[in-house]
Amino acid sequence: MKVLVIGAAGMIGRKLCQKLARDGRLAGQTIEEAHLADVVAPAPFEAPFPIVREACDIAASYVAPKLAALRADVIFLLASVVSGEAEADFDKGYAINLGGTHALFEAIRREQVLSRGAYRPRLVFTSSIAVFGAPFPDAIGDEFLAAPLTSYGTQKAICELLLADYSRRGFFDGIGLRLPTICVRPGAPNKAASGFFSGIIREPLSGKEAILPVGDEVRHWHASPRSAVGFLLRAAEIDTALLGTRRTLNLPGVSATVGEQIEALRQAAGEKAVKLIRREPDPTIAKIVAGWPSIFDPARAKALGFQADADFSAIIRAYLEDDFNS
Repeated sequence: MKVLVIGAAGMIGRKLCQKLARDGRLAGQTIEEAHLADVVAPAPFEAPFPIVREACDIAASYVAPKLAALRADVIFLLASVVSGEAEADFDKGYAINLGGTHALFEAIRREQVLSRGAYRPRLVFTSSIAVFGAPFPDAIGDEFLAAPLTSYGTQKAICELLLADYSRRGFFDGIGLRLPTICVRPGAPNKAASGFFSGIIREPLSGKEAILPVGDEVRHWHASPRSAVGFLLRAAEIDTALLGTRRTLNLPGVSATVGEQIEALRQAAGEKAVKLIRREPDPTIAKIVAGWPSIFDPARAKALGFQADADFSAIIRAYLEDDFNS
């Protein structure tokens, strides 16, 4: 099996690739080669199979045909401009999140034509809960409509429709995953509007101050990086006939208020850590976050074997075990 990971240098991409290297297998098959691409070349690591690392911009016209020509059996499409940056830079968000994705879909379609129909990869696409917009029901079920209130959410929603149509036409075997906000993210803060959800845990655990731009009552839907990798692996192996024509899933997660996050931090690290959180309201971030959903009832995904963390304390434990000293 040949695997292609686009967005392999990002946090989830790195963790996915390291998991594939440890396992040496995907969807019950031995991995024979992995091609890892991102806007910067992914860092090297040991693996029981050959790895090709490449720096490329998915929005560049030549990149998608080049990547599709590899004819990978499984393609993980993780690359995107994050929410806050996509809202701040309209052109960049559409060029990468929509233009780059569509270009890859088209390049895969051309490869199938060249193969006379023989090439039909599994394509796992990371979408977002930002495809939904207020007003919300008490819990968002699998039938709730996508009506995004941000450019990022709009870009992801359009890609979901493309994924479903290209899969319906048989150009590839696609599955979309509406990821919860991934928390606690290791490393430096990024430009995502949701970044503070990780920051108010990660920084205090390291003895650093964290900025909280919203109120304690704000509720959100979370999953750990460990769970995110599990989602991707499950998506690569699942029988997509079980999805029917609806190719994108709402995924399990943990619904928690900022106040509940802080309480979980207090239990894990004490009052000293909590005191490092500085409240500094930001109306722009508050407006963006207010338009995001906070509670889901992801019955389809659960029935298909997707599993997430038990509670927010479990999310903090996963961070401490997997990333705190890295």
